Amino acid sequence: MNVDQIRHVAAIGAGRMGRGIAHVFAYAGYRVTLADTKPRTDDEHAVLLAAARAEIEGNLTALAEFGVFDRTLIPGMLARIHITADLGDLSDADLIFEGVTETMEAKEQAFRALSEAVGARAIIASTTSTLPVDKLAAFVTNPARFLNAHWLNPAYLIPLVEVSPGAATDENVLAAVTAILERVGKVPVVCAPTPGYIIPRIQSVAMNEAARMVEEGVASAEDIDKAIRAGFGPRYTTMGLLEFVDVGGGDILYHASRYLAENLGSDRYISPQNVHDNMAQGRNGLRDGQGFYDFTKMDVPAYQRDQMARFVALFSHLNLLPPPGGGEEV
Repeated sequence: MNVDQIRHVAAIGAGRMGRGIAHVFAYAGYRVTLADTKPRTDDEHAVLLAAARAEIEGNLTALAEFGVFDRTLIPGMLARIHITADLGDLSDADLIFEGVTETMEAKEQAFRALSEAVGARAIIASTTSTLPVDKLAAFVTNPARFLNAHWLNPAYLIPLVEVSPGAATDENVLAAVTAILERVGKVPVVCAPTPGYIIPRIQSVAMNEAARMVEEGVASAEDIDKAIRAGFGPRYTTMGLLEFVDVGGGDILYHASRYLAENLGSDRYISPQNVHDNMAQGRNGLRDGQGFYDFTKMDVPAYQRDQMARFVALFSHLNLLPPPGGGEEV
């Protein structure tokens, strides 16, 4: 199946993730089915599904109020979403995202039921943030059509989706999923199906370190978060972590990391081997022409000017650019 053949998108699990995915695809013009798969009474299903629709409508309304789009489009978007407790309604779905409880038992039950309910050509994707892709693939008939697509909450707002193919995933399936994510305005990245993928792995280190600094009395929670909002966050919005290593210099990271490890008494600060290898090979980043990135094929002055423009635009939006002084000296 290629991206142009995907017309009907489904999400099973009518919780926060499923609602967010339904929102994204209905907003982009796709026919959507949002299915609740937990055993419930008819009344319980009705209450949950009504709450799901109300939440999606509320989020769409808020975006329209913020000027993102014309609110007169909301009824059409909502009309594209079919909310159900019957997996039979997914029989002609082309792409299904699973978002049930993060346990192997719940996933197995969902994928075995899905394998019976949907067509043999339908692409099936988990959204797990923790469970191994290849173990989940074992629950899906024809695992070549299966992969993981880890969305970040709130799914309707955060652009990133981490896509992890399993050992059996067909390359055309990976291409179709990344293409449709781009088509609906997301930013897919492909990564190996390792614990934590990219963002959860990085953010767990950062969040634990922030909590540890509070515990050690380094700074208050308020000042640590102020530092994140005014420094760390904007910096890595305008450039990536590895890009920043190259701009600052990999050798700087290496020596700073050794200092922190020695003076804070923890090996968690020690740089990985590739930072040491880059330094030993004279690949410290921008000033050497190469590091994690190859700057020899880049217009470096234009790159630096673009980088400054991104900083200025972001800090201006965040109201963090100081005004200039007056005509007279203070």
